[in-house]
Amino acid sequence: MSMRKLILVAGLLASTSAFAFHCPADMKKIDDALAKNPTLSAEQMAEVKKARADGEALHKAGKHQESVDTLAKAMKALGI
Repeated sequence: MSMRKLILVAGLLASTSAFAFHCPADMKKIDDALAKNPTLSAEQMAEVKKARADGEALHKAGKHQESVDTLAKAMKALGI
């Protein structure tokens, strides 16, 4: 394997690991915000809870970028 390919593979593994650790931190932020009973409509609350659950499922499936993106929607709705 050439040095260039080795660096590319190492970079991809590092970025995947970074996203893997990012997901639980985002889920905790969402959980903490929900524990404070934010002022959201029932529709907004349902969307936040769905995004939170979907983000966790994506994380467990190893789809970390999709998880981060989905969790970001919930965080935006919560103002975090």
